[in-house]
Amino acid sequence: MPSSPETPQMPDDYQMPFLSHLIELRDRLLKAVLTVLIIFLCLFYFANDLYTLLADPLMKHLPEGSNMIATEVLGPFLAPLKLTFMLSIYIAMPILFYHLWGFISPGLYDHEKQLAFPLLASTTILFYMGMLFAYFIVFPIIFEFLVAVLPQGVEMSTDISRYLDFVLKMFFAFGVAFEVPVLTVLLLWTGIISPDALAEKRAYIIVASFVIAMLMTPPDMVSQVFLAIPMWLLFELGLWMGRLMLKRKAEHEEKEEQETQPKQEGAPLHEGFASDYQPLSEKEMDDVLALEDDDDMPDSADKPQPPPKTS
Repeated sequence: MPSSPETPQMPDDYQMPFLSHLIELRDRLLKAVLTVLIIFLCLFYFANDLYTLLADPLMKHLPEGSNMIATEVLGPFLAPLKLTFMLSIYIAMPILFYHLWGFISPGLYDHEKQLAFPLLASTTILFYMGMLFAYFIVFPIIFEFLVAVLPQGVEMSTDISRYLDFVLKMFFAFGVAFEVPVLTVLLLWTGIISPDALAEKRAYIIVASFVIAMLMTPPDMVSQVFLAIPMWLLFELGLWMGRLMLKRKAEHEEKEEQETQPKQEGAPLHEGFASDYQPLSEKEMDDVLALEDDDDMPDSADKPQPPPKTS
């Protein structure tokens, strides 16, 4: 019977790096999960206080004597627990991005590292800024508007679970929306589109901002406007930053090109040559060539002697 073909084996120098990457990925995932778990355990005791703080923008605008309600049996327990878990993830974002950076940085070039690390740091900061913008600016305006348009005879009693879902959705929407400058800089830095071409599409981007705001926010016009306008302004900020970075990149490349260009004609090609080098005149060149011709001519003693004649 013909022997079955052997299964091709990968060389050891290929298997070991691959296995080491898997082990490193596992270790970093475990550390990330452990970080979230530690933060969650630290915040678990304050779960109800955290929910009270989260509900403060709504409670300030509710009519006097109105309260939030829980329509589900486990709602009073699960709602603060869910809030604490999500808050633990948001707080752990810098550490999560640190482990992500530690895993991908060995495979990046130096110029990619110079761009990747600031982008990861700015991604975290902008996400936090989006959440703070929603909590301190957007929520009070939205809830004041909703209470003001409340029909007569209707009492506003919001369920704690529904309110938490609404707030988390808004936090995520504004956090992602504030990443527009990072996305804009990436598009320009990688050369996918030029700054001028992106600026020409400004009208389409404004319309897209309102469409995205409509999809990511609840069906009320106030929150849509408060999300679309910052997205457009952040796009303008990213476009300006992209132009500035591309300008610095071009200046850096031009400087490197000038440093690597060959030296001008007439300048010494090596450092050992004297800086006062002068070319030879025609007479001096003729004398040098004449000496070389004399050296190339064989002496009479060195000429081969003809064989003796035989009688």
